[in-house]
Amino acid sequence: MSDGSAEVGNDGGIDAVELEILRSQLEQVAEEMGELLIRAAYSPNITERRDCSTALFDARGRMVAQAEHIPVHLGAMPEAVDAVLDCDPQPGDVFVLNDPFQGGTHLPDVTLVSTIPHEGEIIAYAVSRAHHADVGGMTPGSMPAGAREIQQEGLRIPPVRLVAGGERNEDVESLFLANVRNPEKRRADLRAQLAANERAETRLLELLAEHERALDPIFEAVIEYSRERMRAELREIPDGEYRATDVLEGDGVTDEEIHIEATVTIDGGSMAIDFAGTAGQVAGNVNAPLAVAKSAVYFVLRCVTDPDIPPNHGCYEPITVRAPAGSLLNPDPPAAVVGGNVETSQRVTDVVFAALGEAAPERVPAQGQGTMNNLIIGSSSFTYYETIGGGSGANPGSDGLSGVQVGMTNTLNTPVEALEGEYPLRVEQYALRDGTGGAGRFHGGDGLVRSVTVEEAATVSLLTDRRANRPSGVAGGEAGTAGRNLIDGEVVPAKLTREVPAGTTVTVETPGGGGYGPEDDSE
Repeated sequence: MSDGSAEVGNDGGIDAVELEILRSQLEQVAEEMGELLIRAAYSPNITERRDCSTALFDARGRMVAQAEHIPVHLGAMPEAVDAVLDCDPQPGDVFVLNDPFQGGTHLPDVTLVSTIPHEGEIIAYAVSRAHHADVGGMTPGSMPAGAREIQQEGLRIPPVRLVAGGERNEDVESLFLANVRNPEKRRADLRAQLAANERAETRLLELLAEHERALDPIFEAVIEYSRERMRAELREIPDGEYRATDVLEGDGVTDEEIHIEATVTIDGGSMAIDFAGTAGQVAGNVNAPLAVAKSAVYFVLRCVTDPDIPPNHGCYEPITVRAPAGSLLNPDPPAAVVGGNVETSQRVTDVVFAALGEAAPERVPAQGQGTMNNLIIGSSSFTYYETIGGGSGANPGSDGLSGVQVGMTNTLNTPVEALEGEYPLRVEQYALRDGTGGAGRFHGGDGLVRSVTVEEAATVSLLTDRRANRPSGVAGGEAGTAGRNLIDGEVVPAKLTREVPAGTTVTVETPGGGGYGPEDDSE
């Protein structure tokens, strides 16, 4: 990998030392936004699992700093800011949106984009995205396995002013809250996002005063630095065209496998990914907006290059992502998409990793669990949502990790004490699935088992994958064990929504990661 010494020129008179200080300060603003959001929110989904993300953008809509939160959120955020820029934002405006066809990912991920004004001009944008436990739709939790169109998944919000010229638009907030379950909890989470964005404005204006210089040259220098670092990394990967394919296990309507294909082209300091050959959009909800596919590609890129490259617009500028219109990875409205964000993104990650494994095998691990194991349980009175960790794939130098989030999510778990204190649920078992990681010179990580009893009648939704196809090992390593879902001991499909009575026990057994290298390899 690059030693990070790529030379960066800029016309803002910023030397290397000052650039590093400024970059760190911008990233700290984004991190502080995230910490405030987590501390101020109400829902365990945000306060415990930390299913949220924060970032700063310049006045042109380019990401300049992000907190290290959720990959599928962060890679898609630029699309949300672009959608807001099309709405002629003015100083003092704050936009709310969740529409996957206008910058969102899936409907539960609600995004706030706040203008940061100075002397009457917009100098930057603060952005927060949080997974709200419910945004309406046909089932509690807004993630129904059988949805066939996006209207069934919840309230769809195009970019609209929640705050206009500094004045809160109570009508917009009321419209949102009238269409969700547990509205007071959703209100608290929305206000926490507003507070996080306001903190970004305070800190950025303090930074402006401290350095007594315009922010534009700072932003430009930080972006250029990342761009040149990334181009240097890409030049170390052999030029060529590399292909890989994989499948999803059904769309929630049928169990028929869905084909995903990627062609990765490395050409000097640039990389192009084309998903031509991927299946067309499907009837169920595993369609993924193009912004989600881009997020998956960006995540892989971060994994196979120097992780110390600052993640901003410059980092992703050398990358081109294409998918055919009307396909699984670029669907047309009113396609259902809630599973695409959480499950299809995972498979896109696997496919791009596999393609790059041909180009740079020393940089690519065996497959991890390849699913978020989404478990949603709710009623009119509560909504519980969890993504459950599993095994990560082994790599050329070490075993895979056990019981961790893999790929496009970076959340924590909900502690048993918090879960049982907040919801009418009882945790029966939460443990590693010993021996589920694939064997090899280096073993894959083990999956988990999480078993929960519902203490009142509720709706259960499962959005999972890798229940039939095991996560692959590489270089002679063995595949990990597939996952399994059970309701009262009955094995149920990977994607399911079912009404259950009080006393029902739902068990999710997550996949193990693949192994790396032959087990008897002593080199």
